[in-house]
Amino acid sequence: MTKETKAETPGRDVIAFAKKHRVAIEDAQKILEQFGDDRKAADKAARRIAA
Repeated sequence: MTKETKAETPGRDVIAFAKKHRVAIEDAQKILEQFGDDRKAADKAARRIAA
């Protein structure tokens, strides 16, 4: 699976993250791509966007 395909069809994890933090799916995907498995940093970044 390429990045282009991944960007077009976000996984459940991205959707759940977006709903949890009330951010757009595109923003959630960018955050998760940037921070990967570091959930603490990803949650912090999402809070900054949602505020």
